[in-house]
Amino acid sequence: QVQLAESGGGLVQAGGSLRLSCAASAGTFSGYDMGWFRQVPGKEREFVAAITRSGAWTNVVAAVKGRFTVSRDNALNTVYLEMSSLRPEDTGNYYCAARGGPVARLGVLVSDYAYWGQGTQVTVSS
Repeated sequence: QVQLAESGGGLVQAGGSLRLSCAASAGTFSGYDMGWFRQVPGKEREFVAAITRSGAWTNVVAAVKGRFTVSRDNALNTVYLEMSSLRPEDTGNYYCAARGGPVARLGVLVSDYAYWGQGTQVTVSS
């Protein structure tokens, strides 16, 4: 089964940018749709973005549309989340997730994904 490890989080000022990476090992990376979620203490984990196995289709939540971009490099077994114009409300622990098997749509629910990384913290100061 696929194993996931996020990196690239940190502290940034509002208006700044970060690029998160999620490296996959064990398993065929190109066989998984990939998602990004975020969570703050006391709140539910929420969907941020997702990308299909080939990278042809993506979906991002309305709150980050125009600011965040999801992409992947199947040769490097890595999915990325490019974040710009960051806001304090973007603060949270960001997780990548993988979804295999036959699917009819890109997953936007936590329950759509079977495999998760440990997360990387993003803090945006005002």
